Amino acid sequence: MRLAKYLAHAGVASRRAAERLIAAGRVTAGGVVVDDPARDVGVEDEIAVDGRPVAPEARVVYAVNKPPGVVSTAQDTHGRPTVTTLVPSQARLYPVGRLDADSSGLILLTNDGELAYRLTHPRFEVPRTYIARVDGAPVTAAALRALRDGLTLNDGPTAPAQAGLLAPDLIELTIHEGRKRQVKRMCAAVGHPVIALRRVRFGPLELGALAEGCHRRLTGIEVDRLRAATGAED
Repeated sequence: MRLAKYLAHAGVASRRAAERLIAAGRVTAGGVVVDDPARDVGVEDEIAVDGRPVAPEARVVYAVNKPPGVVSTAQDTHGRPTVTTLVPSQARLYPVGRLDADSSGLILLTNDGELAYRLTHPRFEVPRTYIARVDGAPVTAAALRALRDGLTLNDGPTAPAQAGLLAPDLIELTIHEGRKRQVKRMCAAVGHPVIALRRVRFGPLELGALAEGCHRRLTGIEVDRLRAATGAED
């Protein structure tokens, strides 16, 4: 296994972050600094980061129904509750992407850095579906067309979205870019600021009946489907 991928599987960091650790000279094999992220390594190579041995741990993925008020980080400097506290696990879990603190719904936690990277990087185009309760109802057909056609935001044009109306003030929106606060900014741009936002689907995985604040570990089949959604073969 390549060194950067080995570190990602060990839960140390995402693959990109692991490459930066290697470039900084913080990774050793058998006590010798390694500067090649593509070097093939295994447990027998005694890999360490900052002098601390690391080894791949069993990879796990959890689905969490994040409540409003919980932040999507592993730690928070302001003392707010974090999504990682919702899952009692010995694994070093971190969130896959983010949901705003005031948003709710499906977020994934994992110790698989490679999978997290592929699920969140825009080039893999993994879709995410949200339900937005908006102001200014009823939502017009013109607003839905604008969302479907793509909008120009302050950080550039968006890709076309799938948009449908569930109620006069309820939009179901599917995107695959994942820019910061993108759904809220898109809805505001068509004249319907978001009042409440909930993510209900991430790739092939649905939130379903999972209660707010609760979690469940994904099955092997579900994890395989997530990998397949990114084009990964294993």
